[in-house]
Amino acid sequence: MIHPLADVKTDIIGDGTTIWQFAVVLSGAKIGKNVNVCAHTLIENDVIIGDRVTIKSGVYLWNGLRIEDDVFIGPNATFTNDIMPRSKQYPEQFPKTTVKKGASIGANATILPGIEIGCNAMIGAGSVVTKSVPDNAVVIGNPARVVRYLEHNN
Repeated sequence: MIHPLADVKTDIIGDGTTIWQFAVVLSGAKIGKNVNVCAHTLIENDVIIGDRVTIKSGVYLWNGLRIEDDVFIGPNATFTNDIMPRSKQYPEQFPKTTVKKGASIGANATILPGIEIGCNAMIGAGSVVTKSVPDNAVVIGNPARVVRYLEHNN
């Protein structure tokens, strides 16, 4: 289902995906099956989203982002894709940022470019992730630091 007030330019959308009002999805984006894209979101061209992903309101997915299956992205989580941003000056290629299968990102977390968030990792609300996060790690704070590891897929 694509809400009539969404602006969706891509044709690559899996079955069962819902895109709510005021979402903007550019033409090159690839979205998997059974994804929930909430209101007030943006998905740029060079973004790939797996199956069963939840993207809450206020999330902008910039070029270079790869989201694997079963990922949760909380409200207003912030991704960045330029290490040295300058107005009207763009890198030749944006760094790739990957959120691996089953990871969860809490509300208002900030994810710097070019890192990997491991399988089943949990990013605490408001955390600032400045480096890659291992599989099953729980990270919190600014900068985010590992506080424990999950023993199984929670």
